[in-house]
Amino acid sequence: MSGKPVDCKVPLLGFAAFSGTGKTTLLKKLLLLAKRADLRVGVVKHTHHRFEIDKPGKDSYELRKAGAAEMLIASGSRWALMADTDGGADPALQSLLWRMDLAALDLILVEGFKHDAIPKIELHRPELGKPLLYPDDASIIALATNDEPGVPCELPVLDINNVPSIFNFIVSSFLNKQPGTAV
Repeated sequence: MSGKPVDCKVPLLGFAAFSGTGKTTLLKKLLLLAKRADLRVGVVKHTHHRFEIDKPGKDSYELRKAGAAEMLIASGSRWALMADTDGGADPALQSLLWRMDLAALDLILVEGFKHDAIPKIELHRPELGKPLLYPDDASIIALATNDEPGVPCELPVLDINNVPSIFNFIVSSFLNKQPGTAV
């Protein structure tokens, strides 16, 4: 199931699961813990939907629609780069990572891109009736679930509801720190 390996100088960890499993909810909680631990974490999120982060009538929107290949808007508190694509295939994770300021990050968390060959934690809720992605995806390094996996599992099994434990697993596995020291 895993595709081409992704090259990144910053530790990279994906979260793979079916829709409705709680990927974004877990990531928000993990980001709060990371901020408390003074970790600089970037996030790349894939969506299957069209989205718009700029609003019609705003100068940046009008300049982009007028033909700017890329539109960067900046203030003293944030900046954003918007680029329209041809609407074809989804962008490659690798090409998105190259756009990030990797020198400013300790870790990058990835939501989606489940076919990319990056280390991933699979989130699984048996009550949703969806199959496990493990063991068909060799990139899955741990399983976070709220119940028994239902199949033999050689990976670490984490409690999806124990966010500090998942955070400590990430810190010890990807940032070479002892569990418990980051929280």
